[in-house]
Amino acid sequence: MISDADALLAPLGKVGLVSVDMGGGVRLWETGLESLQRSLQDWRNMIGQEDGRPVQITIQRDSGLDVSSPKHGKVDPDNMPHVGGNTWAGGTGGRDTAGLGGKGGPYRLDAGHKVYQVSQAEKDAVPEEVKRAAREMGEKAFKQRLKEIQMSEYDASTYERFSGAVRRQVQSLRIILDNLQAKGKERQWMRHQAVGELDDTKIIDGLTGEKAIYKRRGELEPQPGSPQQKPKRLRLVVDVSGSMYRFNGVDGRLERSMEAVCMVLEAFENYEHKFKYDIVGHSGDGYNIALVESGKVPKNNKQRLEILKVMHAHAQFCMSGDHTLEGTEHAIREIAKEDADEYFVIVLSDANLERYGIEPSKFAQVLTTNTQVNAFAIFIGSLGDQADRLQRTLPAGRSFIAMDTKDIPQILQQIFTSTMLSSA
Repeated sequence: MISDADALLAPLGKVGLVSVDMGGGVRLWETGLESLQRSLQDWRNMIGQEDGRPVQITIQRDSGLDVSSPKHGKVDPDNMPHVGGNTWAGGTGGRDTAGLGGKGGPYRLDAGHKVYQVSQAEKDAVPEEVKRAAREMGEKAFKQRLKEIQMSEYDASTYERFSGAVRRQVQSLRIILDNLQAKGKERQWMRHQAVGELDDTKIIDGLTGEKAIYKRRGELEPQPGSPQQKPKRLRLVVDVSGSMYRFNGVDGRLERSMEAVCMVLEAFENYEHKFKYDIVGHSGDGYNIALVESGKVPKNNKQRLEILKVMHAHAQFCMSGDHTLEGTEHAIREIAKEDADEYFVIVLSDANLERYGIEPSKFAQVLTTNTQVNAFAIFIGSLGDQADRLQRTLPAGRSFIAMDTKDIPQILQQIFTSTMLSSA
């Protein structure tokens, strides 16, 4: 049958319409309010939130120019955008200077402009001696930044920017912690046994011929609502790689990670009897970068702000690369050595694994290496549908996507309570 119309329409449930035109093109049209709102949120997540920050656009370019020696570059007092040169700090797509999207520079520096990105092939072709010099300069700048962080006065307004953003989430998480139950098996006297030590309370029963008059020590599941005998153990493995800084202007992933850490630091305060936790980072520099040690958790806002500043500085000055798998594997192996009521490893990642050729199946394998340890991934950044595609390949219930920090308490609640439904 040949239609006289240029296009034909048909309803597609409550979602929208499907159309077919004369050229054979099939299009799906969203008209449902719920699907439109979901697509709008996905679009906002992809291009940046409406929070006053400029939207960062990345443009691929080839420079065709050689690098010479790494340097910070001149500081433009007017912060004008500079593209492709090797003079100004904070430029994009250039060479030798600190900026974004270029090659041969000593470290990243985001000045808030559109990013002109040289190809990965150009970046890889930088001579080894230039890479080595850039690395040495980056390490020196990072050490200097750490000194500045430790010596700086407490900046209440900066801390309030992170703390204020998660205040409600902190309260929600503390309620969750209050209601956690014991999970670890406890060593108790098991009564009514056919063998073991004679139970004094069963002597009369023995005289009447009862056989189950003994008791012995054994491990039993705790009764619902019983108090924990040992604290639960948590290791938070956070992504402080260069891509967290590089793409923070795209979707706010680094700030979201800092908010998540701030939330944990505040919510877990005074819950040491229930949860023993530590926080480590992973980046191109390594897989076990100490941020918070389990016996040395920060006690005040100044110390907490220093942790957040170190995360930001590390992402700016570290080498390119990825150690997500190594960091996850090491965390699972290490906390399993301790005596605890339950074990949790939670990995915060920007889902940028494919850039480094990391197969999702490898990540899935690592997350499930030890049945005693409950390991999960929370993806807090995504270029396009990276996080969705990665999540689909991981074991069900082992990964979550949180493009807004307010979603994290509910995710943690799912993580902590899901283990109560499984036997240890």
